[in-house]
Amino acid sequence: MAKLYFYYSSMNAGKSSSLLQADFNYRERGMATMLWTAALDTRSDGMVRSRIGLDAGAHLYRPDSDLLADIAAQHEGGALGCVLVDEAQFLTEAQVWQLAAVADELSIPVLCYGLRTDFQGALFPGSAALLGIADALVELKAVCDCGRKATMNLRVNADGAAIKEGEQTEIGGNDRYLALCRKHFSEALNG
Repeated sequence: MAKLYFYYSSMNAGKSSSLLQADFNYRERGMATMLWTAALDTRSDGMVRSRIGLDAGAHLYRPDSDLLADIAAQHEGGALGCVLVDEAQFLTEAQVWQLAAVADELSIPVLCYGLRTDFQGALFPGSAALLGIADALVELKAVCDCGRKATMNLRVNADGAAIKEGEQTEIGGNDRYLALCRKHFSEALNG
């Protein structure tokens, strides 16, 4: 039976490189895959990109994308061995249920990779839905400057000062976010 997986972490834990490794493993065995990433992340240019230099072409999803229909159409054209979704925190709740249907009805494993929480420690809608219904939850580890496990994403300004308020989503990388343990995240916000 196919499953819906959610691999989650803070920034800089290697989510995209893990996705690309899983994609390679399926393709090396002669299985077709379908990669997705969020159109919201305009840095992607239709690619899943890792910080270590790996990349692969991907379909872009938007809040109104019908992932079940698009994946089913691709599957009819040639059996898919796996569907892999990067930036899964940006999925809508409805899209998470569509991906569950891909696993349940089409019998295709779905591997989703994304952030658990935003810069204020709140769940993203896609992450909340995945934490609620995924068959398997896997935490990927990132490291805080102190050596502890980083579980939080601190948004910073150009001077490196913590930003406490703003929109939930602001696209950025190491220039805008730091992966920190909860202790150092709290100290940065309250310091």
